[in-house]
This record gives sequence, C-alpha cells and structure tokens, in this order.
Amino acid sequence: MTVQTTTDDDFLAITEPYRREIMAHCYRMMGSHHDAEDLVQETYIRAWRGYAGYDQRASVRTWLHKIATNTCLTALQTKKKRPLPSGLGGDAYDPTAPLLQDHEVPWLEPFADLDSASPADTADPAAVVGSRESIRLAFIAALQHLPERQRAILILRDVLQWRAAEVADTLDLTVATVNSLLQRARTQVKLVAPERDSVSEPDEATQRETLERYCAAFQNYDVDAIVSMFTDKSIWEMPPFTGWYQGGEQIGTLIRRNCPAEKAGDQILLPTTANGQPAFGLYMRGEDGVHRPFQLQVLELSAEGKVDHAIAFFSDDMVGDFARFGLPETVAPID
Repeated sequence: MTVQTTTDDDFLAITEPYRREIMAHCYRMMGSHHDAEDLVQETYIRAWRGYAGYDQRASVRTWLHKIATNTCLTALQTKKKRPLPSGLGGDAYDPTAPLLQDHEVPWLEPFADLDSASPADTADPAAVVGSRESIRLAFIAALQHLPERQRAILILRDVLQWRAAEVADTLDLTVATVNSLLQRARTQVKLVAPERDSVSEPDEATQRETLERYCAAFQNYDVDAIVSMFTDKSIWEMPPFTGWYQGGEQIGTLIRRNCPAEKAGDQILLPTTANGQPAFGLYMRGEDGVHRPFQLQVLELSAEGKVDHAIAFFSDDMVGDFARFGLPETVAPID
C-alpha cells in the first residue's frame, strides 16, 4: 500500500504540471472543450497505467503528448469534424430569412483557458505568443478541414515544434510519410485560414477603446452603433444556427429582426477571454427582470479598431459554459 501510494505521488508530481498544456493539445485535436476534458482524463489514465514502463528516454512532456495524440486519434475515428457555419461551404445568408438551427452538427466550441495553451516550462514570450495564436478559433476551425493524421502531424510539427522523426515514431509512420502529409496539411490550412503571421492585431489602447465601444453599443441597444463596429467584409455567425452573415448592414438587419432586446439595459456584457481572443458573456434580461446567460461572443479585432469576425456561441447549458469562462450565473442590472 505504501509502495502504491508513493508511485501515485511520483506520477502526479511529474505529470500534473503538464495537464493544462495537454488540455490545449486535446482541444486543438478535437475542436471541443468538452471532448478535450474527457480525453485529458483518458490520457492520464493511460499514462498512469503505463508509468511503470516509462523509461525516461523521452521527456515527460513528449511522453504525455504522445499518449494524448494517440488517444485523440482513436476518439476521432468515431467523431465528425466540428465546423463553424461559415465553414460549411455555403454563401452568406440573407438576414431577413428565418433562422435555422442544426443540433445534429457537432459545432466547434470555444476554449476557456488561455493559460492552458502556454508551455509549462518556458517564459519565452515568443513561445507564449505562438502558442496563443495556435489556439485561435480561425486556426482551430482550419484544422477541422484536415484528416485526423494530417491534423496531428501539423500540430506536432508546427505548434509543438517536434522533429519529423519524433512525429514518425509517435504515429508509427516513416519520416517521408510525415513530411508528405505535413505539406498537404499546410496547403489545406492556407486555403481556409489566413497565415497566422499576417494577422494584424490592434495595439492595447486601440483594443481597449474598441471593446468599450462594442460593449456600450450592445448595452445601449444602439444597433446603428453596433453596425459601425463592423466593415463590409466582417462576418457574424452563431452556432448552432446554420447561417453566417457578412457586412455591417447585414449584421445590423439580423440583430434588428431577431435580437430579444428592445431597449437599453436589456443586455449586459461582461468581458472574458476565449481562445486567446477578447470575448464577452452576454446576459439578456428575462421577463422577471433577471439577466441570465444568453450567448458567448468571441471577437477577432482589426488593427483599425473594427470587428473582423464575431462568433456568438449558444448552447443548451449556457450557465455551465459561462462558468468555464469565469462568468457568473446572473448579473445585477446596470444603474
């Protein structure tokens, strides 16, 4: 009993520092926060069972990532890809058309913990920034277009910076096959997502001012002000609704026709972070006057202080989802 306890303690001591990083890895593979949580647990169970045979030829991080990668690949054999509405292949929707939901599609989910994306044993700012970019929704959505092994190879090579030989060993492939599949994966990602290096973000002051204006526009239910936050290229989408909408005027029409809010104060926005991006939990006033979770908005901002992309996530458990982002169950009305 004492030996078992000591073994368990040793296992936890060397593996727990990597749990959040493994969570981010599983999320990149799966596109689902909920699936990632389950697969992290499965990864740690598999690692614990194999701990006696761990020969320390690879680092603990590499060992855990290898187990997590193969755990996710097994899970992906029975999973469908997780798109956003704009990734389904259709044209932008008419905002005057009825809203349609599809609960059969396993939609992409937002990721709640930015720190999970940061390497566990480095304070290198470049590594932290690179890891943050690899968790952004545009990149995660692009990964969904890849077959499972290509997805794993791209993440292991371009995000974790593994050598081709390490990836080959993990996936039981040849180095030549890894390099070939990597090139295919990079080509496909370039077709569906912008280069991460080309993303132009606002400086801190511009971002703060943009988010303040955005929040005020919604809380005042000033649709004209909301429209002014977007360009004619901006995209708005809100899974599980299947439509996506392009351009400020189109987005404004959608909101005017479908938003339950009627006046200033009906909506309250609380800031949070999702996928390393600015986000808001939007609370809607109910008939009883209480503001409850309604949707989680994740934003992509431009350097010019506009919103390039807004994804408003709905779910059957908004209270639980808000809790993952550190947001309360209800909020008091604004004075």
